[in-house]
Amino acid sequence: MCMKPSYGWLLKWILAAILIAVGLTMFFQIDLVFLITGIVIVVFSLFRVVPLVKSLNKEILRTINLIEIIFDFLLGALMIYVGYESINSGNAIDPIWSQVYKYTLAFVFLARGVVFFYSTVFLEEKTEQIKFWTHIVVFAIGALILGLKDFDESAIAWLLLVISLLGGAYLIYDGSRGYGKYREYSLGINTKKEKAKNVEKELPTTDKPQPEKDSDRPYIS
Repeated sequence: MCMKPSYGWLLKWILAAILIAVGLTMFFQIDLVFLITGIVIVVFSLFRVVPLVKSLNKEILRTINLIEIIFDFLLGALMIYVGYESINSGNAIDPIWSQVYKYTLAFVFLARGVVFFYSTVFLEEKTEQIKFWTHIVVFAIGALILGLKDFDESAIAWLLLVISLLGGAYLIYDGSRGYGKYREYSLGINTKKEKAKNVEKELPTTDKPQPEKDSDRPYIS
């Protein structure tokens, strides 16, 4: 089977470098945690609107989910504003915003869990097992954030740093495997070229007729 060159390993290494750089930057510049968190919440909210409206059959289901999305969007926009203002002005974030950050995250996780379980239990919306267990974990995370007294954005910075380092390490490892295959492909090309050169060297270099050997002549009795 003919191998084809792949440069996916290079893209994975670039993504690994970006991921690790972003994780380290957010760890050392806490203001970015507000900004990134807000962007994630806003994007998650906006991209859910159209699929939910199209797929939910009951009006009450659409209403409940849209209310959740609106609150999530507003809280995400607030986080973006706080992070942007802090970065733009160069001032440290007021401690009160750390509490707002904590309760914002808790609300997003808890609201997602409550809406899901209310929809499946009382409004009889069908679901899959994986979604059921995922929302149990989501609800538990929200409750944990709410219960932790000293929880603030620095905890998320640590979490994002760990995730970025683990993700970057995996991309580097996977990219190294791809680079190894790429080198095997390059070695195969060079080997074929070397064989082709050797064959050319073995070909006769003259067009002069070769003298006929006695063994090749027909025997006449």
